[in-house]
Amino acid sequence: MKRAIIGFEKDEQNHWVARLACGHGQHVRHDPPWTVREWVTTEQGRASRLGVELDCKRCDEEAAADADS
Repeated sequence: MKRAIIGFEKDEQNHWVARLACGHGQHVRHDPPWTVREWVTTEQGRASRLGVELDCKRCDEEAAADADS
């Protein structure tokens, strides 16, 4: 399910996590050459992504679990 980014925080391993409107978090790593997200390395870059929607895998999993119940 698509959820808007409302903020960012770092995890215990110092990786950036996007905080989503649903309350879940999703890692947004810059890990070239596999994942290139240079925007996550600067405050301005992260601010430019506020409001952007990401697929929340946890919301998808919860919806699937509810459907199976």
